[in-house]
Amino acid sequence: MTPLAAPAYLDMELLRFTTAGSVDDGKSTLIGRLLYDSKSIFEDQYEAIRHSSEVRGEEYVNLALLTDGLRAEREQGITIDVAYRYFATPRRKFIIADTPGHIQYTRNMVTGASTANLAVILVDARKGVVEQTCRHAIIASLLRIPHVVVCVNKMDLVEFRQEVFDRICADFEAFAAGLDIVDILFIPISALLGDNVVDRSTNMPWYDGPTLMRRLETVHIGSDVNHSDLRFPVQYVIRPQAAEHHDYRGYAGRITSGIVRPGDAVMVLPSGLTTRIKAIDTYEGSVPAAFAPSSVTLTLADDIDVGRGDMIVGAHDHPIVAQELDVMLCWMHERPLQPNGKYVLRHTTREARCIVHEIQYKLDINTMDQRTDDKDVRMNDIARVTLRTTQPLIFDSYQRNRNTGSLILVDEVTNTTVGAGMIV
Repeated sequence: MTPLAAPAYLDMELLRFTTAGSVDDGKSTLIGRLLYDSKSIFEDQYEAIRHSSEVRGEEYVNLALLTDGLRAEREQGITIDVAYRYFATPRRKFIIADTPGHIQYTRNMVTGASTANLAVILVDARKGVVEQTCRHAIIASLLRIPHVVVCVNKMDLVEFRQEVFDRICADFEAFAAGLDIVDILFIPISALLGDNVVDRSTNMPWYDGPTLMRRLETVHIGSDVNHSDLRFPVQYVIRPQAAEHHDYRGYAGRITSGIVRPGDAVMVLPSGLTTRIKAIDTYEGSVPAAFAPSSVTLTLADDIDVGRGDMIVGAHDHPIVAQELDVMLCWMHERPLQPNGKYVLRHTTREARCIVHEIQYKLDINTMDQRTDDKDVRMNDIARVTLRTTQPLIFDSYQRNRNTGSLILVDEVTNTTVGAGMIV
């Protein structure tokens, strides 16, 4: 693969994807195969894992060692944390979140998948669709991941038979019919041998779809971002001290959705004051337009009071401003969720204290049933709760805008993140 020049690399589109599956389905091997076959690792890295494979007495070079970096993972042969890997091809840049397969690490998949454009769900061809497959599909649906690729792995262990692949596709489609997953693609692969990962398989001539790498490079993600509703959470107010810039007042942050241009009518929330965009400043200078997820500094035509935590929005596409909100909450801490418990809520650039006003129900992650009789929310549980905050939040539903529709809860005493939520 030809090395990428720095300017070309910076301008390339970024795809974030997550991998999920049951224990031993081959997630780490698949990522290792992607990195190796796309020539995204150095020769000395390959030699190191080749030597490790020999020491372990393994017949093949264990590409899973490229991602299972924790010593505990290498000793046990499992993935116990979210491992992020970065690579690029001439078409795109990629960030991979390799998430654990064990049921007790469900919260890690939520963390890894929360910003993903695409989810790769692995299924062992010998075992078919199992409970963890369904759980990961449900989480992908809850997190509104726009694209899902189901990789039926270890086809070499079922003699590359088409009927095995077809049966697993039918089983998954039957289960996913009740979920909110719009785009599903099935690919038969062997991560160990490399079939249909980067290079097309000669062992499965009956499959005429794309390889996994081809899908990752070509899936359309431009429409995944909400470009219609301007949302600009203010992160920092810039007021230079130099005399020649004494009248400059800019508002720095990242555009989470929408497009902004000089002259656009906007509203500042929660105050409700209206004005127009005067200029859009970047490190390289002023620009005629900016869109998500650009980081810019906005200046306004009028001198109004704007601070960190406020949000600049389009004049006619307002989000919700409220102090009570319903949230699908994934609990991530050993200590259970406390009814009427007090937590710190962090949402975009705004922080507020909140109380758990009501636990409406707990979601059965295997069946999607709403359990109103069991409201004991423990680690890895997902529940619908009502939160009340000490100050107004500015938000959209998660379905409309993943960035302004998500939040985290933090323990007031330890400053530990204890929950991640999607606003209903």
